[in-house]
Amino acid sequence: MAMRRSNRIIIRDEQSLSAAVLEASRVAQDMGLSRVAAQQLATVASELARNILKYAGRGDITLENLEHKGRKGVRLIASDHGPGIEDIERAMAEHYSTGGTLGLGLSGAQRMMDDFTVTSQRGQGTRVEAVKWQ
Repeated sequence: MAMRRSNRIIIRDEQSLSAAVLEASRVAQDMGLSRVAAQQLATVASELARNILKYAGRGDITLENLEHKGRKGVRLIASDHGPGIEDIERAMAEHYSTGGTLGLGLSGAQRMMDDFTVTSQRGQGTRVEAVKWQ
């Protein structure tokens, strides 16, 4: 699988969150993803960047172009060094929230993507890797 790094956005405030959303949409469009796929990737970037701000305060979003057997896609990696997720399985369940929200963020993000993996260590941070193919 051929890859080349496209961009890394440090998430530290609402402005950088907006930059990550715009960049996700741009990278998806540049890779030839459909308009719907680009919107889905931008939505996931927004959700994950918002989680970084809310739970860790700071982190980053990295966007990578992917090419594999004639397919094109984008990998989004969101990572932080925050408190981590205590129970990933529970956090991925619909309507579960530790932050007073509807609890649809991670599960909704997973549904929009083709591949979605969450790894986290308590006290060490969280890494979410999501891929959207054309």
